[in-house]
Formats: sequence, structure tokens, C-alpha cells
Amino acid sequence: MTEDKILMVHGSGGSATGQLIDTIFDKEFSNETLDEMEDAAVLEGAGKIAMTTDSFVVTPSEFPGGDIGRLCICGTVNDLLMRGAVPKYITCGFILEEGLSVDLLKRVVHSMAETAREAKVTIVAGDTKVVNGHGELYINTAGLGFVPEGVDICGKNARVGDQILVSGTMGDHHATILSQRMEIETDIESDNAPLNDMVEKLLSSGVRVHTLRDITRGGIGTVLKELSLSSKKTFLIEDDKIPVSPKTRDFCGLLGLDPLYMGNEGKMVVIVEKEDCEKALEILRSSKYGENAAWIGEVTEDSDGKLLAKTSIGGLRELDVLQGEGLPRIC
Repeated sequence: MTEDKILMVHGSGGSATGQLIDTIFDKEFSNETLDEMEDAAVLEGAGKIAMTTDSFVVTPSEFPGGDIGRLCICGTVNDLLMRGAVPKYITCGFILEEGLSVDLLKRVVHSMAETAREAKVTIVAGDTKVVNGHGELYINTAGLGFVPEGVDICGKNARVGDQILVSGTMGDHHATILSQRMEIETDIESDNAPLNDMVEKLLSSGVRVHTLRDITRGGIGTVLKELSLSSKKTFLIEDDKIPVSPKTRDFCGLLGLDPLYMGNEGKMVVIVEKEDCEKALEILRSSKYGENAAWIGEVTEDSDGKLLAKTSIGGLRELDVLQGEGLPRIC
């Protein structure tokens, strides 16, 4: 990080984002809740509640398979779900640049309303500001959900012997946004989706879920590395078990991209006890948006936090968080 300038790379979700958080925000705001570095904070109240906030700046505002309105509801709801919470309420703040198409705004708001109904949440408060600019649209959200008694899901809970699952194919959203930005014709569509169905089924089934994390900026490589660090465990994954659709794989090959570091907006990592692995996988595959769920690895030993990938020829490579900018802005 330069001494006096914020760069685009600081929004990538990789190492530069982590450095920005560590040196500025965490330095001033550090407390027991924030220091957990989870997507949503679980708080004490009449019962336990989960709360999260997010901002959405994706361009273009509409893309194959979704738009910024659907994206902001899915992203907020999914952050709450990753702590085992039942999402209930959302607030939305709109930053509208002068020149924005009113018809575009109507479509985005309609999409938000439809997605909120699908995710079973209520939009309860909002705000609108209009600023100078070039006709872009940005949305900030806050989300609140309730954590059922006895539910404790977070990154540090992964244990030796646990199995690592993903709920579907990697990189579809990233490939969609990048192809739109580069004006490359493709029929890849974004995976942006609320994950209520599969999380609710997992938690009501008795499966011993230790960790959930949605795979957004930085991709699955960054997410798993962060989880290995927070749990102080070694994660071993297998490259050829990570699901990638043929279309997205071809797109990655064309541009030299690694699906491990491409973002998603409707996929999650699920870490469960070994004895519950097959049951969890069956539940994921039978859930809405989980038909391509797969087993990709396991938690192998205590460590200072390592992520190892077994290659197709039997070698091992150590993975880290995303380094540099994971263009383009995907959320």
C-alpha cells in the first residue's frame, strides 16, 4: 500500500484489502466482535442477532443472470446465513449519480423486491442521495437476522478431520461481469442467488456444520486461506475436484484466469464433520442452486494456517490469498 493513496487493488478482496483493514480500520475499531473478521457479527440482545453491512458498486448494473438489485439482496442475506442466522430485515441506501436512467432504476428496484421475497426478508428502511457523476448507481445495505439457540458457526470452528464442500461451480459471476466489461460474447450467466434453502436444510437436518462462508471477492482460494488462518489448521484440497463449468473453464483458458481466485455471488464453502459429509452433500445437491455441489478436500492437521492443493499429477502447491487486483469489480 502506498503511503497516501487508496488504489483500486485495495478493493480486490485479496492481500491489499487485508492490509487496508489491518492498518487502518482494525487499528482504530478493534473489539472482540470485529476481530472475528466474519461476514456478519453475532450480537447479544433479547436473543442472539446477526448483523452485516455491505456496499455494491458493480458495473454494468445489469448483466446476464442478474443486476445490482438482486446482487445486493443476495449478498446481504448470504452474509447473515453464513453465521447460521435466519435473515429477516434489510435496509437499503441508494447513491444515484445525475443522469441515471429512471427506467434502469425501476428495473433494479423491482428486482430487489422480487429477490427479497424469494429470500424471505423485508426491506424496512432506506435512503436516497443524488450526486454529480456519470449516471451510475450504487447501493449500500445493512442486514439483520436471528441466530437460533445452540447455533455457533464461524471460521475458527473448523476441526481436524472435517470435510470441505462447495455448493457449486466456481467463477461464473466473475466471468459474466468481466465478459460484459470486455464486450466478449458469451452465454455465461451470473450465479447471484440467495442461499436460504440449502443453509436452512443443512441446519435443520442435524448435520454438524462447523463453518460456512460465501465465496465472493478473492475466490475460493482466498476464502479457504482465510479460514485456515482463523482456525489455525491445514486445509488440503484437490484441484480436479473443484467444480468449474465447461464454459467458464474455456473463458478462463482464453484469458489466463485461475478459477480459484475468481469471485462468485451464489456459492459457499461448507465445512462439516467427516461422518456427516455424504448427508451434507446430498442435502446441498437437492437444494435450490446446489445441484453442482462437490467435495473438494479436508482439514488435515493443526498448523499456523496452511492451504495446500493436490494437483492432478499428485504434487502439492501451497496457496495464499489473492495477490494484486482481481478485476473487475464484481459486487
